[in-house]
Amino acid sequence: MAVDDECKLKFQELKAKRSYRFITFKIEDQQVVVDKLGSPTDSYEEFTNSLPSNECRYAVFDFDFTTDENCQKSKIFFIAWYVLDHLFLWPIFIFFLNRKRMRFLRSPDTSKVRMKMVYASSKDRFKRELDGIQVELQATDPSEMSMDIIKARAI
Repeated sequence: MAVDDECKLKFQELKAKRSYRFITFKIEDQQVVVDKLGSPTDSYEEFTNSLPSNECRYAVFDFDFTTDENCQKSKIFFIAWYVLDHLFLWPIFIFFLNRKRMRFLRSPDTSKVRMKMVYASSKDRFKRELDGIQVELQATDPSEMSMDIIKARAI
């Protein structure tokens, strides 16, 4: 999977200049491209609200926090957002239920299943392009990337 040069450029701006609070990335035309840029004042809630509920994304988030020793710190999170729903396993279920019927039954989510597999298989390659990631997190629903989880992973 190719990575658009703008992805690396915007990540460097987030890391070095703190120009953005977050960046979301999507796969488009066989390459990873920048999807959205969050302003430096955006909150974590604004970041999570920017993730589509029905599509996968990669994201980086610059998380500021205070340690137990009252020190200000920042960590850059890489988040793989894999949207899973009850239809994700539907084509597999139909296949095992009746192999002959598989060619006649198609899930409306078939293209989404393919994209989920593309995102999952391209994640490590893309993450290597972003030098400076400190914490990785994979989430399939908002509860897996709650603020409590982010704080616990940052420390």
